[in-house]
Amino acid sequence: MPPQVALVALFFFGMGVAALVRPAFVVSFFGIEPHGADARSEIRAVYGGFGISLGGLLAATIQYPELASGVYITIATALLGMAFGRIVSSLIERPGRWPLVFFFVELVLAALLLSGLPGDPLLSLEMFK
Repeated sequence: MPPQVALVALFFFGMGVAALVRPAFVVSFFGIEPHGADARSEIRAVYGGFGISLGGLLAATIQYPELASGVYITIATALLGMAFGRIVSSLIERPGRWPLVFFFVELVLAALLLSGLPGDPLLSLEMFK
């Protein structure tokens, strides 16, 4: 696994564990206060379980390198989709500082994953052949 991809995997594992253990902390950056068990359960599922599963999927490419390109592209696409949602949101209403910070985090994480692909897929169409 390329080191930049390992960094992305660690980010997802860290976010996932933090969400499972301290769900209120994870969403506090966005002014969200999870009142009640249902809200905390949702945070644990979406930020916790999903984050850990993405980190695990990236880690699995060590054992199954033939899956690496598909996994990297899929997770990068998900990150870019989140960044796109932030762009749409910013056109509707002005976000605070943290959504902007995480917009750039998502872009950087996606770029790190794509840079882990074999060859130079960002400058060629080889991956579509």
